[in-house]
Amino acid sequence: MDIATRATTLLDLHHTGTTLVLPTVWDAWSAGVVAEAGFPALSIGSHPLADSRGQADNEGMTLDDALDGVRRVCGAVPDLPVTADMESGYATPAAELVERLLEAGAVGLNIEDTVHSEGGRLREVTEHADYIGAIRQAADAAGVDLVVNARTDAFVHADRFADPLAEAITRMKACEEAGSRSSYPVRVPDAAALQSLLEALAGPVNVTANPRSGSPAGSLEDLQVMGVHRVTFGPLLMKELAPDLAALVTPWR
Repeated sequence: MDIATRATTLLDLHHTGTTLVLPTVWDAWSAGVVAEAGFPALSIGSHPLADSRGQADNEGMTLDDALDGVRRVCGAVPDLPVTADMESGYATPAAELVERLLEAGAVGLNIEDTVHSEGGRLREVTEHADYIGAIRQAADAAGVDLVVNARTDAFVHADRFADPLAEAITRMKACEEAGSRSSYPVRVPDAAALQSLLEALAGPVNVTANPRSGSPAGSLEDLQVMGVHRVTFGPLLMKELAPDLAALVTPWR
């Protein structure tokens, strides 16, 4: 399956009327295990990828480091669409970022509005939307239906806003208008806030959840009933596995 076909497949999976679960992997081994479990597409999280490399999240990796990880995952599951967390873009122009990401084999990406290379400042609404729009334009020029998952950290930085929910909606709407294909408001605090986001936004919404305990907005079944389009695990799958791994090896110490 060529990269354009994988991209279109991933985009179509967001619009089936059912909740798309994209397990978050970090290396070739975890990607292979999840693929064998029968999932139609995967996501790569920057946090677990960085942990697997002994580096820090929040762009403790370089773009080269991140793309090395992306390339290894995509190479392990060549027939599956893979989307990758590219943090805030690693201070890279949109056209270059898209070119290099596609070359690594990914057909979707997250881009957040916290700029780690500039002290963790939050991009202005229009600034972030413009970057999202430039990424979409570069993908369109390449003839690939790249799934641009625009992320906002409005809830992460809730203390900066009088109304974090309204801020998240404003930011996600601006990104939708600029060409994002999915919205990713991180750390949605509860089901009521998630419902407001789903009602306000035109396109798919991504929710982070723990595969054992669900999310602050509810279980997978709750999210499905609400009409959530996409679920990823962020760093939570890797963290959930740690106690199991310790319990498995501890009797042999």
